[in-house]
Amino acid sequence: MIWNELGISGGTALIVLCALYFVIKWAVRNGIREAHARINGEKGRLRRLWEGFAQEGGASEEAAE
Repeated sequence: MIWNELGISGGTALIVLCALYFVIKWAVRNGIREAHARINGEKGRLRRLWEGFAQEGGASEEAAE
């Protein structure tokens, strides 16, 4: 079979495909949530986190001077 030519056993291929499935599922779900939040004018979780970090002075230009 093709797995043997690639040097991968069937069990390893199954685990890799399952992991890939869940990573893609997670990414699509988060993308849909971000798009929905932007359509409704809400700030997404990552944007709120970044703005909170910037307000604490972690990304301020004054600290660099």
